[in-house]
Amino acid sequence: MTSNKKLIGVDLGGTTIKFAILTAEGEIQEKWSIRTNILDEGSHIVPDTIESINHHIDLYKMSKDQFIGIGMGTPGTVDRKAGTVIGAYNLNWKTLQPVKEQIEAGTGLKFALDNDANCAGLGERWKGAGNDGDDVAFITLGTGVGGGLIANRQLLHGVGGAAGEVGHITVEPNKGYLCTCGKRGCLEQYASATGVVHLAQDLAEEYEGNSPLKKMIDDGDEITSKIVFDLAKQNDFLANQVVDKVCYYLGLAVANLSDTLNPEFVVIGGGVSAAGDFLLTRVQKYFEEFAFATVKTSTKLKLAELGNDAGVIGAASLATQFA
Repeated sequence: MTSNKKLIGVDLGGTTIKFAILTAEGEIQEKWSIRTNILDEGSHIVPDTIESINHHIDLYKMSKDQFIGIGMGTPGTVDRKAGTVIGAYNLNWKTLQPVKEQIEAGTGLKFALDNDANCAGLGERWKGAGNDGDDVAFITLGTGVGGGLIANRQLLHGVGGAAGEVGHITVEPNKGYLCTCGKRGCLEQYASATGVVHLAQDLAEEYEGNSPLKKMIDDGDEITSKIVFDLAKQNDFLANQVVDKVCYYLGLAVANLSDTLNPEFVVIGGGVSAAGDFLLTRVQKYFEEFAFATVKTSTKLKLAELGNDAGVIGAASLATQFA
């Protein structure tokens, strides 16, 4: 790969679109972001993206032939070959979007597309906690729970593009919380930021003792997953019960995933992972309880290291195929 050429990474989110110019080795040189305009069925998103890329190439006094290509991570269902997206509801994209065709025409650069959680996984594998390993599983705990699975340095997509949907691993069969996907007991309903709050509200109802968390819930104060974890760190008994249950479900899912893939690393990222080692050590405990002996000793659990940059770095790596 010609190392003096650059990559562009784009991380498309419901509130912001993040951009970065990187070296071919994945080092970020410039980054910026714009607001995501989801009005008018999200029809402004692609034109805004094109305009921003062209503007910044001019701004940095660069020319198009200095670039290998553009990679983008997006919510929704992606057809990588066609370069289209459908069903990205937080972008207001209800119908099929010909993203690749439009961006290549608008920028004159080659373009590649994948799911946003997959891209974050690629970023962590390449430049973050995955240590450039061959086999890495990535789980992101945000408003939902997403994943990116990398085996033998390749992203797994599956026959229908649904490989890595770790948020929909069933952790509470039959009687679990109803998920937006229509199933019951999905990991997403317990380990996402909203899932933690749901669990806290339910456990607070049954709890008889004194607890700052219970008082907040009973008083109708707004609680977040961060508040739950912070109170657990301060030895709030109820908050600790909630965190323990979250880590139990997460440990169970990670063990099942690891028994199937035996990755070198399982990297946990996303907003909820900001709880750090307090979360990780508990997940590790349940992982060890549920994982197969060989997996338990060979697969290592780690916290993500790249934060908000994982998406743009992983997206940019999609474009290395053009080098």
